[in-house]
Amino acid sequence: MAEDRLLMSIVEVGGYQNLLPLYTRLGFQVETVHQMRKAMSMLKKRQPAAIVAEFNFQSDFRDRTSSLESLLATVERLQFEPVIVVFYEKEYAPQFERLHGGNPQIKAIPFPIDEATLEAALGQSAL
Repeated sequence: MAEDRLLMSIVEVGGYQNLLPLYTRLGFQVETVHQMRKAMSMLKKRQPAAIVAEFNFQSDFRDRTSSLESLLATVERLQFEPVIVVFYEKEYAPQFERLHGGNPQIKAIPFPIDEATLEAALGQSAL
């Protein structure tokens, strides 16, 4: 079972508004990591109710589109189902669509981030 109200924020590139006030206002305890490997390691020890990450398309990867792909594969093997929110650049929407394939567990939010949309997506972690 997911840890009640733990949110894992994965900020690899950033460049958007500070969302920590929103997360805490929604009652989350926030763990922020800046590398996908650290996030995947943390998932072995902690069970967040929500994960917020970025889709950073990397055309130089030989066998995948981004490090987010590895995270999603790790989440698939978990014994719990966190809400997953992913921020993406509109110009990379086709690559992101191929990655998540319409998975309803993934809540996709394009940049610039609309905080009301993010709040609605995270509200589903209370279910």
